[in-house]
Amino acid sequence: MREWTSLKENKDFKRLYYKGKYKVHPLLVTYLIKGRYPECRVGITAGKKIGNAVCRSRVRRIIRAAFDQMEKKFDLRGYDLVFVARPDAVDVKSTDLSKVMEKHLKVLLPALAQKE
Repeated sequence: MREWTSLKENKDFKRLYYKGKYKVHPLLVTYLIKGRYPECRVGITAGKKIGNAVCRSRVRRIIRAAFDQMEKKFDLRGYDLVFVARPDAVDVKSTDLSKVMEKHLKVLLPALAQKE
């Protein structure tokens, strides 16, 4: 069962972009911030540099599947995340992306804990 909800508001995305911690990889950029709500909220974006609408939708599905595989390893309740797809992410599988996400969260979660 899915234990997260989707970010939908532009102001939530902007808040993560400007105030959140981030980690960059050639496939994916991950933004993380302590959220205002008790559940984990996740946003996924894919810009036009990714390709046409079919490619962007496919990349979003791959990122969603990778996050579903990986989310059980971390306690992300109370955090907001945004995943931004990079153009190289079109050709990868969800298992590769879940490894990247796991590395990002291993770095970002302790960094946020120290900040508080």
